[in-house]
Amino acid sequence: MSAPQRSVGLRPVVEADLASFEAAQTPDGQGELQWFGHRNVRALRERWDRDRLLAPDGGVLTVDVDGSCAGRVEWFEGFWGPRETSACWTIAIGLLPSWRGQGIGSAAQRLLVAYLFDHTRAERVQAFTDVTNVAEQRALVNAGFEREGVARRGQWRRGAWHDQAIYSVLRT
Repeated sequence: MSAPQRSVGLRPVVEADLASFEAAQTPDGQGELQWFGHRNVRALRERWDRDRLLAPDGGVLTVDVDGSCAGRVEWFEGFWGPRETSACWTIAIGLLPSWRGQGIGSAAQRLLVAYLFDHTRAERVQAFTDVTNVAEQRALVNAGFEREGVARRGQWRRGAWHDQAIYSVLRT
C-alpha cells in the first residue's frame, strides 16, 4: 500500500509562520549547506511588518503541506546585464528539517516557477545550490530546471569558498 498523497501548496506568509522560520535559524535548522552564521532573526519579521514579504523586487511564500507550515520559498531579482532588459528571478527554498526528503521541495519549486511565470513577465527563473547538494540538484531537475554549469567559488560559507551549480528554467 502506498503512502497517502500530500497536498503541497504555496500561500502568503502569516504571522504564525514567522516563529517557525525564526526557530530554524540554527545550524541544525538550516542544514550544513545553508548555514551562513548567526543573522538578525528579527529582519524577516520587520520585513513582514512592512510589506508582508511580498514586494515588486521579490518575496517569500510559505510552503504549506496539508495545512502545516513546511518551510518557505523565496524569489529575488537577478541580473545578466542592465536591470531594464536583463532581469530574471532567482529562487531559493528552505524546508523545515522534518519536511525534507519527501519530494516537497520539488513540488514547491515547481509551483513557485508557475506562479512567477503566471504573475510576472520573467523569461528566466534560476536557482543555485552547492555542488555537493545532490538532494537539491535532484529536486531542481524534478521541478523542471536544467543544469547550466558551475560558478566556481561562488559562495562563502563556514570559512571557505564553495562552488555552486547553476540551474534555470525558461518560459515555454
